Amino acid sequence: MSAVWVASTIIFCIIFATTIAPRAYAQGRTETPPGQFASILRTAFEIIQRYYVEEVDPQALFEGAMRGMFNSLDDPNSAFLPEAEMNSLRDTTQGVFGGVGLFISPKSADPRPDGRPNFLEVAAPIEGTPGWRAGIYSGDLIIMINDESTDVMSSEEAVTLLRGRPGTDVNLLIRRGEALEFPVTLTRAVIEVPTVRYAMIGDVGYLRLLTFTPHTADRARDAIQYFQSNGSVGIVLDLRNNAGGRLDAAVAVSNLFAEGKAVVSTRSRIERENRTFYARGRSVVPSGTPVVVLINRGSASASEIVAGALKDWGLAYLVGERTFGKGSVQQVYPLGRAGFRMTTARYFTPSNASIDAVGIPPDREVRFPDYFSGVDTGELSALLNSGRVADFVRTNPDATAVDVEAFARSLGADFDLEDALLRRLIRNEQNRRTTALALDLEYDVQLGEAVRIIREENFQALMENTRTLKSLQEEAAMEEDFSLAS
Repeated sequence: MSAVWVASTIIFCIIFATTIAPRAYAQGRTETPPGQFASILRTAFEIIQRYYVEEVDPQALFEGAMRGMFNSLDDPNSAFLPEAEMNSLRDTTQGVFGGVGLFISPKSADPRPDGRPNFLEVAAPIEGTPGWRAGIYSGDLIIMINDESTDVMSSEEAVTLLRGRPGTDVNLLIRRGEALEFPVTLTRAVIEVPTVRYAMIGDVGYLRLLTFTPHTADRARDAIQYFQSNGSVGIVLDLRNNAGGRLDAAVAVSNLFAEGKAVVSTRSRIERENRTFYARGRSVVPSGTPVVVLINRGSASASEIVAGALKDWGLAYLVGERTFGKGSVQQVYPLGRAGFRMTTARYFTPSNASIDAVGIPPDREVRFPDYFSGVDTGELSALLNSGRVADFVRTNPDATAVDVEAFARSLGADFDLEDALLRRLIRNEQNRRTTALALDLEYDVQLGEAVRIIREENFQALMENTRTLKSLQEEAAMEEDFSLAS
């Protein structure tokens, strides 16, 4: 028995000496070399492998250490990517994958400071996909995936669960607002990330960018030339729910509106990442053309680069809601079959404004009516779960306004909900089930305001009264300092 204790004591001393020696060495220096920490990690790895009470999978140790390092950065855009998540990211960048068509906002690994559950937030649905057709909105929370809470789930883990073989189902529980919750079953499909849609709204050209790919600028150029050949008096550039994409595509799209100007600059500790990107090609939009850009909380990254450039150049008037605020640049580094995504730089608009975690405010805020305010969430949940709206639209694909009104009245007899809300739900479902570009000026108050500005207001006078993003941020900082001082 004493021999066992002696042996145990010897092993403990070896371990203790192995782990404490580097620490003592580090404490004796004013600055610990990075290589020393790597040595300590390697030592801890070997000790766990040799002496932990149970055998440990070395890959599990490796992945745990990697996750811990990236979690310590407190940056939701930097993360370790195991093999499955690396494959998922590769699928997205290639533009085709099996899934439900939802962009998920990255979230911090740390608990929320207010103690509330840290559920997943939908950044934007991709138009024409299962998630979009099911009526999931930007800002909705996914609180469960296949009966598994997303509170302690990373964004990457959630994406892995949402994707899968086309034709298979995934069950979600959605929360909208403070209390409304409803289940949604989505059938995975082959998701082809779209890029551009456009049409004429009378004498106004409407250009919607859904994402930024290598083809976006060419498709947008075709659209603008189509507007010009049809006598367009102005352009509405719709960046709502556009979660971003490639930086070079954002620069190329900005170049369609002006040339020879700085679009965006990136700043980093890495010298080669400190760059300024210019609009070097030929622009196709004539100087003085009224341009209104639509933005909302689903506009992020590359969308914000374009919106910020056009605003700082004094070429476009922004309408809608404040953007998401993703002003950082990430690089993906492979590690065998796994890898990691890491923030390497932050970008700045032409006026030298950083919008990271701040977003871009509109020149004119226009919000959608809050149809859900004061609504009996029990009644609304009952209606959504009944499937009656979806059934009506599916069996009446050519329903007229009179048909919709009559069906809304019949719903009102069974559910204690306002007629305006019922008609809105029916119209939303109709728009989702058509492959045609939905231009609904009656209900899309932001688009309606953009068209009205171009047709009825003095656009030049509007632009003379706008300010750059840097000026707006400086004014906000001065107001905050004055408020604190008083």
